[in-house]
Amino acid sequence: MKILKWLFIIIVIIIAIPLIAALFIKKDYEVGREVVINKPKQEVFEYVKYLKNQNDYSKWASMDPHMKKTFTGTDGTPGFVSAWESDSSNVGAGEQEIKGIKNGERIDYEIRFKKPFESTGLAYMTTEQSGADQTKVKWVFYGNMPYPMNLMTVLMNMDESIGNDLDIGLKNLKGIMEKK
Repeated sequence: MKILKWLFIIIVIIIAIPLIAALFIKKDYEVGREVVINKPKQEVFEYVKYLKNQNDYSKWASMDPHMKKTFTGTDGTPGFVSAWESDSSNVGAGEQEIKGIKNGERIDYEIRFKKPFESTGLAYMTTEQSGADQTKVKWVFYGNMPYPMNLMTVLMNMDESIGNDLDIGLKNLKGIMEKK
């Protein structure tokens, strides 16, 4: 009986420590990357504002060449939705919606993941003149992980995992834009 009591206490401690730690871990995250493209700002903005164009440069869009893609609304305007569905667990299913556009400067998105797990994230892309016929493009993902899920931010490096994919996408975007 004494052994069971101690075993119970140890199990409670093992469960309690991460839950207590999660109380002190930040819930908000933000991951962003940027690139300078040798093209005028308006030309770059006119390309990136169309969500369908992400299929040409986003790493995530190329992870499953057989994924089903559907589109609703008018691309390049708030309310346009790009949805995807894949049998690959690395891709899953979800949708991305243009939530707002500040012409020539910023596009805001909401990303709703449905499979393999449900969550919602936010993203934006900005364009800023960086020099004569140069544009700095910044792509940022941000959001909130509620308690106790915020413990995951300690276990996985959000900046590295999402940031590397953003880097690939921005390098692809640079290549596409500078070939035009």
